[in-house]
Amino acid sequence: MAAITEKTIDLGGFVVHFLECGNPDGAAVVLLHGMKFQAETWRELGTLEVLAAMDLHVLAVDMPGFGKSPASESAPVETLARFFDRLGIDRAVVVGPSMGGRTALEFAVAHPQRTSGLVLIGAVGVEENRAELSRITAPTLIIWGAEDQVSPLSNSNVLVAELQNAQREIYPQAPHPCYLAQPDRWHASLRTFLIDRHM
Repeated sequence: MAAITEKTIDLGGFVVHFLECGNPDGAAVVLLHGMKFQAETWRELGTLEVLAAMDLHVLAVDMPGFGKSPASESAPVETLARFFDRLGIDRAVVVGPSMGGRTALEFAVAHPQRTSGLVLIGAVGVEENRAELSRITAPTLIIWGAEDQVSPLSNSNVLVAELQNAQREIYPQAPHPCYLAQPDRWHASLRTFLIDRHM
């Protein structure tokens, strides 16, 4: 069992709660969450343990107003940038489902040099950011549920077309939170992507 530590950190006028595990000297993986979920979701799913077992530095963040993080006026991308700064993270793979996918996308657009990889699961906000997607240089894994009723499969087509270095997996008969519906497949997809990136 991986030791998972709960922490809070002051980001300059507001605090966020996060879970940390794995090797603090390993490559960083930052896990965001969807609107109905939180950092704890990744613990419950087993994703933290899977990544810790790969000798990675794993951080699951409660964004302001979610989980155990108080609400804040700070925009999500600014919050994430401050989080990186405060913890001394130069670059990380950013994993984002749904709402977290929008944050991950917009962070990778604003800070391409700080994004070593991107994992987008049923991301929302794709069309709104379409003009900027070519700025993203990081290897990207796109995962979608074939039965996604929240972020249509056409959004994944846009990402495949516009991103420089993307691969896509579509989970058959899976809903919007496809990673929750098919956790074994999700963990296999994630592990393979990170191994291929030599993480």
